[in-house]
Amino acid sequence: MKVLAIEHSRIGYFIDSAFYLAAILLLSAFILLSTPAHTWFETTLYVVAGLLIWSLLEYAMHRIVLHRIDPFRRLHEEHHRQPQALLATPTLLSAALIIAFVFLPATLLGNLRIGCGITLGVTTGYFAFGVVHYAVHHGRFRSTWLVQRRRFHALHHRFPDSNFGVTMSIWDRIFRTEKTGIN
Repeated sequence: MKVLAIEHSRIGYFIDSAFYLAAILLLSAFILLSTPAHTWFETTLYVVAGLLIWSLLEYAMHRIVLHRIDPFRRLHEEHHRQPQALLATPTLLSAALIIAFVFLPATLLGNLRIGCGITLGVTTGYFAFGVVHYAVHHGRFRSTWLVQRRRFHALHHRFPDSNFGVTMSIWDRIFRTEKTGIN
Protein backbone atom coordinates (compact mmCIF):
# COMPACT_ATOMS: atom_id res chain seq x y z
CA MET A 1 0.00 0.00 0.00
CA LYS A 2 1.44 3.37 -1.03
CA VAL A 3 1.20 5.88 1.81
CA LEU A 4 0.55 8.90 -0.45
CA ALA A 5 -1.51 7.23 -3.20
CA ILE A 6 -4.93 8.71 -3.99
CA GLU A 7 -6.36 5.37 -5.08
CA HIS A 8 -7.22 3.34 -2.02
CA SER A 9 -7.88 -0.36 -1.68
CA ARG A 10 -10.88 -1.41 0.39
CA ILE A 11 -8.41 -2.02 3.23
CA GLY A 12 -6.93 1.47 2.74
CA TYR A 13 -10.40 2.99 2.89
CA PHE A 14 -11.10 1.03 6.08
CA ILE A 15 -7.79 2.13 7.61
CA ASP A 16 -8.53 5.78 6.76
CA SER A 17 -11.98 5.53 8.37
CA ALA A 18 -10.61 3.67 11.39
CA PHE A 19 -7.85 6.27 11.82
CA TYR A 20 -10.31 9.16 11.86
CA LEU A 21 -12.78 7.34 14.08
CA ALA A 22 -9.94 6.64 16.53
CA ALA A 23 -8.86 10.30 16.38
CA ILE A 24 -12.43 11.41 17.12
CA LEU A 25 -12.72 9.03 20.06
CA LEU A 26 -9.30 10.01 21.46
CA LEU A 27 -9.96 13.74 21.12
CA SER A 28 -13.40 13.29 22.72
CA ALA A 29 -11.93 11.31 25.61
CA PHE A 30 -9.16 13.85 26.12
CA ILE A 31 -11.65 16.72 26.13
CA LEU A 32 -14.05 14.94 28.49
CA LEU A 33 -11.29 13.99 30.92
CA SER A 34 -9.37 17.27 30.87
CA THR A 35 -12.07 19.92 30.59
CA PRO A 36 -13.26 21.51 33.82
CA ALA A 37 -17.04 21.18 34.20
CA HIS A 38 -17.56 24.95 34.22
CA THR A 39 -16.09 25.19 30.66
CA TRP A 40 -18.02 22.35 29.02
CA PHE A 41 -20.53 24.63 27.30
CA GLU A 42 -17.75 26.81 25.92
CA THR A 43 -15.79 23.75 24.78
CA THR A 44 -18.90 22.38 23.07
CA LEU A 45 -19.14 25.68 21.17
CA TYR A 46 -15.56 25.13 19.93
CA VAL A 47 -16.53 21.69 18.63
CA VAL A 48 -19.59 23.17 16.88
CA ALA A 49 -17.36 25.92 15.45
CA GLY A 50 -15.06 23.20 14.11
CA LEU A 51 -18.02 21.50 12.41
CA LEU A 52 -19.04 24.81 10.81
CA ILE A 53 -15.46 25.46 9.75
CA TRP A 54 -15.36 21.99 8.20
CA SER A 55 -18.57 22.57 6.25
CA LEU A 56 -17.11 25.70 4.65
CA LEU A 57 -13.75 23.96 4.09
CA GLU A 58 -15.51 21.04 2.38
CA TYR A 59 -17.25 23.43 0.00
CA ALA A 60 -14.21 25.65 -0.66
CA MET A 61 -11.78 22.75 -1.11
CA HIS A 62 -14.13 21.02 -3.52
CA ARG A 63 -15.08 24.12 -5.51
CA ILE A 64 -11.73 25.92 -5.60
CA VAL A 65 -8.91 23.45 -5.00
CA LEU A 66 -10.33 20.29 -6.59
CA HIS A 67 -11.98 22.00 -9.56
CA ARG A 68 -9.58 24.85 -10.35
CA ILE A 69 -6.03 24.25 -9.07
CA ASP A 70 -3.61 21.81 -10.72
CA PRO A 71 -2.48 19.13 -9.93
CA PHE A 72 -5.51 18.66 -7.62
CA ARG A 73 -7.95 19.41 -10.45
CA ARG A 74 -6.46 16.66 -12.61
CA LEU A 75 -6.55 14.18 -9.72
CA HIS A 76 -10.17 15.08 -8.97
CA GLU A 77 -11.13 14.73 -12.64
CA GLU A 78 -10.15 11.10 -12.24
CA HIS A 79 -12.88 10.78 -9.60
CA HIS A 80 -15.38 12.28 -12.05
CA ARG A 81 -14.27 9.79 -14.71
CA GLN A 82 -14.34 6.83 -12.29
CA PRO A 83 -16.93 7.64 -9.60
CA GLN A 84 -16.90 4.05 -8.30
CA ALA A 85 -13.11 3.99 -7.80
CA LEU A 86 -11.87 4.36 -4.23
CA LEU A 87 -10.04 7.66 -4.74
CA ALA A 88 -9.36 9.77 -1.66
CA THR A 89 -6.87 12.08 -0.02
CA PRO A 90 -4.08 10.01 1.54
CA THR A 91 -4.60 9.70 5.30
CA LEU A 92 -1.11 10.97 6.09
CA LEU A 93 -1.69 14.11 4.02
CA SER A 94 -5.19 14.87 5.36
CA ALA A 95 -4.03 14.34 8.97
CA ALA A 96 -0.99 16.58 8.43
CA LEU A 97 -3.21 19.31 6.96
CA ILE A 98 -5.65 19.13 9.88
CA ILE A 99 -2.78 19.35 12.37
CA ALA A 100 -0.97 22.17 10.51
CA PHE A 101 -3.97 24.32 9.58
CA VAL A 102 -6.47 23.60 12.37
CA PHE A 103 -4.96 22.17 15.55
CA LEU A 104 -1.71 24.17 15.69
CA PRO A 105 -3.17 27.60 14.86
CA ALA A 106 -6.18 27.11 17.19
CA THR A 107 -3.91 25.94 20.00
CA LEU A 108 -1.33 28.67 19.49
CA LEU A 109 -3.94 31.44 19.17
CA GLY A 110 -6.04 30.06 22.03
CA ASN A 111 -5.07 27.11 24.17
CA LEU A 112 -5.05 23.30 24.07
CA ARG A 113 -8.77 23.05 24.93
CA ILE A 114 -9.71 25.37 22.06
CA GLY A 115 -7.34 23.54 19.69
CA CYS A 116 -8.73 20.14 20.62
CA GLY A 117 -12.36 21.32 20.47
CA ILE A 118 -12.08 22.92 17.02
CA THR A 119 -9.98 19.99 15.76
CA LEU A 120 -12.59 17.53 17.03
CA GLY A 121 -15.28 19.41 15.09
CA VAL A 122 -13.24 19.58 11.88
CA THR A 123 -12.17 15.94 12.16
CA THR A 124 -15.75 14.79 12.82
CA GLY A 125 -16.89 16.76 9.76
CA TYR A 126 -14.13 15.25 7.64
CA PHE A 127 -15.02 11.75 8.83
CA ALA A 128 -18.72 12.37 8.08
CA PHE A 129 -17.77 13.66 4.62
CA GLY A 130 -15.83 10.44 3.93
CA VAL A 131 -18.70 8.24 5.08
CA VAL A 132 -21.33 10.19 3.14
CA HIS A 133 -19.21 10.41 -0.01
CA TYR A 134 -18.59 6.68 0.08
CA ALA A 135 -22.30 6.04 0.70
CA VAL A 136 -23.51 8.20 -2.21
CA HIS A 137 -21.26 6.27 -4.58
CA HIS A 138 -21.48 2.76 -3.14
CA GLY A 139 -24.35 2.50 -0.66
CA ARG A 140 -27.89 1.24 -0.85
CA PHE A 141 -30.09 2.94 1.68
CA ARG A 142 -33.57 4.19 2.41
CA SER A 143 -32.66 7.33 4.32
CA THR A 144 -34.35 10.31 2.65
CA TRP A 145 -31.38 12.50 3.54
CA LEU A 146 -28.85 10.12 1.94
CA VAL A 147 -31.04 9.70 -1.14
CA GLN A 148 -31.08 13.50 -1.45
CA ARG A 149 -27.30 13.68 -0.95
CA ARG A 150 -26.85 11.02 -3.66
CA ARG A 151 -29.09 12.94 -6.07
CA PHE A 152 -27.28 16.24 -5.43
CA HIS A 153 -23.88 14.61 -5.83
CA ALA A 154 -24.97 12.86 -9.02
CA LEU A 155 -25.99 16.26 -10.36
CA HIS A 156 -22.52 17.53 -9.44
CA HIS A 157 -20.93 14.75 -11.48
CA ARG A 158 -23.15 15.69 -14.42
CA PHE A 159 -22.80 19.47 -13.92
CA PRO A 160 -19.37 19.95 -12.28
CA ASP A 161 -19.89 23.68 -11.59
CA SER A 162 -22.67 22.96 -9.09
CA ASN A 163 -23.41 21.13 -5.82
CA PHE A 164 -19.95 21.21 -4.27
CA GLY A 165 -21.24 20.35 -0.80
CA VAL A 166 -21.28 16.60 -0.23
CA THR A 167 -22.61 16.52 3.33
CA MET A 168 -24.77 19.64 3.13
CA SER A 169 -25.97 22.21 0.63
CA ILE A 170 -25.98 25.39 2.73
CA TRP A 171 -22.86 26.84 1.09
CA ASP A 172 -24.16 25.96 -2.38
CA ARG A 173 -27.28 27.98 -1.55
CA ILE A 174 -25.28 30.88 -0.13
CA PHE A 175 -22.85 31.00 -3.07
CA ARG A 176 -25.59 30.19 -5.63
CA THR A 177 -24.02 26.98 -6.93
CA GLU A 178 -26.90 24.70 -5.92
CA LYS A 179 -28.57 22.74 -8.72
CA THR A 180 -31.71 20.87 -7.75
CA GLY A 181 -32.65 19.35 -11.08
CA ILE A 182 -31.81 19.06 -14.76
CA ASN A 183 -33.04 22.34 -16.24
